[in-house]
Amino acid sequence: MASDRLTVVVLAAGQGTRMRSSLPKVLHAVAGRSLLGHVLAAVAPCEPSDVLVVVGHGREQVTEQLAQIAPLAVPVVQEPQNGTGHAVRIALDALPDADGTVVVLPGDAPLLRTATVEALLAAHRSSGAAATLLTATVPDPAGYGRIVRDAAGGVTAIVEHRDADDAVLAIDEINAAMYAFDAAALRAALAGLTTDNAQGEEYLTDVIGAFVRDGLAVHAVVADAVDSEGVNDRAQLARAGAVLRDRVVAAAMREGVTVVDPATTWLDVTVVLEPDAVIEPFTQLRGSTTVGAGAVVGPYTRLTDCTVGAGAAVLSSIGEGADIGEGADIGPYAYLRPGTVIGRRAKVGTYVETKNARIGDDTKVPHLSYVGDAEIGERTNIGAATIFVNYDGVSKSRSVVGDDVRVGADNMLVAPLRIGDGAYTAAGSVLTEDVPAGAMGVARARQRNIDGWVERKRAGTRSAESARLAREAAGTAPSTTDSDPDQQQPQGDAQ
Repeated sequence: MASDRLTVVVLAAGQGTRMRSSLPKVLHAVAGRSLLGHVLAAVAPCEPSDVLVVVGHGREQVTEQLAQIAPLAVPVVQEPQNGTGHAVRIALDALPDADGTVVVLPGDAPLLRTATVEALLAAHRSSGAAATLLTATVPDPAGYGRIVRDAAGGVTAIVEHRDADDAVLAIDEINAAMYAFDAAALRAALAGLTTDNAQGEEYLTDVIGAFVRDGLAVHAVVADAVDSEGVNDRAQLARAGAVLRDRVVAAAMREGVTVVDPATTWLDVTVVLEPDAVIEPFTQLRGSTTVGAGAVVGPYTRLTDCTVGAGAAVLSSIGEGADIGEGADIGPYAYLRPGTVIGRRAKVGTYVETKNARIGDDTKVPHLSYVGDAEIGERTNIGAATIFVNYDGVSKSRSVVGDDVRVGADNMLVAPLRIGDGAYTAAGSVLTEDVPAGAMGVARARQRNIDGWVERKRAGTRSAESARLAREAAGTAPSTTDSDPDQQQPQGDAQ
């Protein structure tokens, strides 16, 4: 009885010179995952017994990412890199007991879907073939291996572009470089590969020719050409991103999400949107971001690894690692940095920046403020232009503001600081000491007016002339004494 064991070999050793990048090609990201990550995600639902990833160029970086995204995958080093056949052979050498079916996939095919892999496996298992390969028909097959068939339509060979004559180059059916093999037949064919070709490498495609010569069945499944598209340069990376965007946005809309302008909305494949969420134009949702039912996000918003509660609104803002409560109101132009937790129905308004801050239910930070390393209670109002001064040049300290507090405009709250429940603080205060519950905190100098200062110290200016006219209209005499004993000059006029 044939084994139902499934081994997946992913080829990820290439340098990808056309990317012109120090980053290994398979680690370039699109729609929230690396190219390699997309391939591994596509095969994971097939529940393979073993996943082998052949690494070479940038192997340390690739292996490090594997440990993060697919810890059960086993990296196999290909050194030297002597072709795709050589890569598969050393992968199977690392798993000598592998039997059943071996699926071989490229590591740079982010558009591959699980359904396509499942179709390949189903066709292979039902046909009993030694090999089943995915093919596609494309309008421009330049650069791809061509599928050569006999008169009955059977596959007889895969001819690489560099080795093809004019007749073969005219074929528009290409090899998608995705295969399912009988493990035993594959091992035997790999042992007989040579480097007698234009590249001087061991071609995996030559295995198909060997099977045909030995009378073994080779089956082909024609797939959607888009599914098999690889990424070799930045232009193809952008195209893959656009295709994934369209797929993800379309799936969200089918699940009950309103996307006002799909063409300007970018959603990572890892984003979760609940029904009745509304995504306005020019919005990017990245990483593990989730958006609750009835929430409105955008326009012109970017959220990364954020949680947006049901019914919340986020307008023209940026968030990273923030938790936004149900019914909260964010923006416009707010910046929510990591560690921000915003309570239900709270307001974080225009030009407000938060970091490592907890803002309680029904609390408002309406505008022009910085809230860093702070905890603010419920139903509190933070006046405009308030700064939580959290850093002394050496270490950061935390401030705690209680429930039902009214912090005046233009306050500096110098941490560590506690403001008790129900307290008020006066506008323009620089608070360095705790304010008890119910107290009014005042920390500012008493105002004084120096009569006649402008006419004496800024004679000849428009301000002096306006002051003179106003004084004459009021019937007051000009000041003849300087009531400023130190005759201080201002530190600078606002321009």
